[in-house]
Amino acid sequence: MDSETTARPLRADARRNRDRLVAEARAAFDRDGVAASLEDVAARAGVGIGTLYRHFPTREALLEEVLRERFDTLGATARALLDHASPRAALRTWAHGFAAAGTTFRGLTAALSATLRDESSALHASCASMRAAGEALLARAQRAGDIRADLTVAELTTLVFGVAWAHEQSPRQAPTDLDRLLDLLFDGLSPR
Repeated sequence: MDSETTARPLRADARRNRDRLVAEARAAFDRDGVAASLEDVAARAGVGIGTLYRHFPTREALLEEVLRERFDTLGATARALLDHASPRAALRTWAHGFAAAGTTFRGLTAALSATLRDESSALHASCASMRAAGEALLARAQRAGDIRADLTVAELTTLVFGVAWAHEQSPRQAPTDLDRLLDLLFDGLSPR
């Protein structure tokens, strides 16, 4: 979150501006992908570009705010899945959510993948948190002998991002396509 909102509460008008910016950014990213015009976002929210940048100094900071709820839900899902009867099914369910989150907006998979390597990115902490949640599920599936023992969480997230990217490039982008690609991936992750 930006320093303006963590240092002190926002005035009511500033809060309304921020909320409108997030709503318009969500609509713009949904319509145009992560490369959507920030100038257009500001104009549709009824504020100047300077106001947008005061609240969100980078595109990644705005994306992080737009995706925060989805990321929080994915983290909570991962924690709940630690009690799932089947460690393999739990990991696959998490991977499906992770892949689906990566395809929320056109171009997001590439942006998320890059942020895992860029610790200065506003999205890095959220992505690292999701990866950590997956790491616990992966370790559990490996202890159960359900997933090959030599797989690292970095490799798993790279593979899931690859599936998400392939799904994003598909002309149909049907949910069943994502499920099929994940099934194929998990067949390949089975122990030898």
